[in-house]
Amino acid sequence: MSFDPRYPQPQAPDPRARTTRNRAIAIGLSAAVVAGLVAFGSYLLLENSEANEKSDDASAAQDGKHPGGHGDSHGDASGGAIEGLKSWDAAKLGRNHVAGSVDYPMKPPVGGDHNQSWMNCDGDVYEKALPDVNAVHSLEHGAVWVTYNGKAADADVAELAERVEKTPFTLMSPYAGQEGAIMLSAWGKQVAVDSADDKRVDRFFAQYVQGTQTPEPGAPCTGGLATVPQ
Repeated sequence: MSFDPRYPQPQAPDPRARTTRNRAIAIGLSAAVVAGLVAFGSYLLLENSEANEKSDDASAAQDGKHPGGHGDSHGDASGGAIEGLKSWDAAKLGRNHVAGSVDYPMKPPVGGDHNQSWMNCDGDVYEKALPDVNAVHSLEHGAVWVTYNGKAADADVAELAERVEKTPFTLMSPYAGQEGAIMLSAWGKQVAVDSADDKRVDRFFAQYVQGTQTPEPGAPCTGGLATVPQ
């Protein structure tokens, strides 16, 4: 077979060009895969960061439960911490109805077995001491109990009484056996404050009047005992 020199003959493909092309394709695909992995990793990092922030927020919204009534500082709805707040494990506070007295480990009590009749707590101010077993039932309904002893200033007592009278699901009474001059109690929660103007009063009310600690949300603060039992 002869070849006519007047016509160009087909050339075999250059293997170096093919190798270069394949290398370029491989590099392009690798870059695309890396870019995809980086984007996916960034997405997971963002998702985890948001999840952690939500978890932190949820943790900050709930104070720790301390079976022995240990102190803790708790962030609340008004954005502050309640210095000196004591908490008890609600799961360890009895809720049985009993006919007699109960020996509570804290004074005033913040929960436990109690009488079937509650003290009215619709902004009720009592001039006489209340039976613990009836007041605790009010706490079970979500009330905040304001108590004071002989060390409290008359002006503070009057100011707190005015505050309670304007606030549903609260009650107030003298309590001779307590340590602090003025104390605020809810189910599983308690703090002693210095005066009626103490910022912790507002914070405690904001957090615990019908707060999430309430064992029986929606239970009434009326229809109970309106006067101190004899």
